[in-house]
Amino acid sequence: MQYDVVDLIMQDHREVERLFDELKNHPEKRPLLTPVLCGLLVAHSRAEEAEVYPVAQQEAGETDEVEHSQEEHAEAEQLLAKLLDAEMDSPQYDQMLQKVIDSITHHVEEEEKTVLPGMRKRLSAERRYELGEKFARSRADHLGEMPGQATREELLLQAKNMGLPNASSMTKEELKRELQKAGS
Repeated sequence: MQYDVVDLIMQDHREVERLFDELKNHPEKRPLLTPVLCGLLVAHSRAEEAEVYPVAQQEAGETDEVEHSQEEHAEAEQLLAKLLDAEMDSPQYDQMLQKVIDSITHHVEEEEKTVLPGMRKRLSAERRYELGEKFARSRADHLGEMPGQATREELLLQAKNMGLPNASSMTKEELKRELQKAGS
């Protein structure tokens, strides 16, 4: 079965919104659902960064939007790491969850207003299906990864998507620092 990459991305967005509701309204589910949320968001981000953002920049002319989205991914990953560290029955967890929800909701709204419609308009259905397959495969490969576990190659890709100069000459730690600066 073939899937349009735009539809797959939007399905993930709806699932994340569902998880947010569960985490807010059912604190007893937090020990189980917090890692699920983090794993889904990391896998989703890595797949977008590897398969979708380069195409959105090169073929759909969404350069500024992609750079901005990549910065938001960096910010979200930092927030998710803090959420995972918080005691799940503490006020800090509630505050961090709200920050994660605000950050991701803002990102989703922007992406669904700019990048995704641009891709739907400027890429053929065949190209979107091809990307859908690559996105799904990449996302599956990254499922289960937690915030802060990116490889140097993944960090390089993020830096490239963000338009960061001289990224290829940086160490993994230097890339991490530069991406964190951009995301804060």
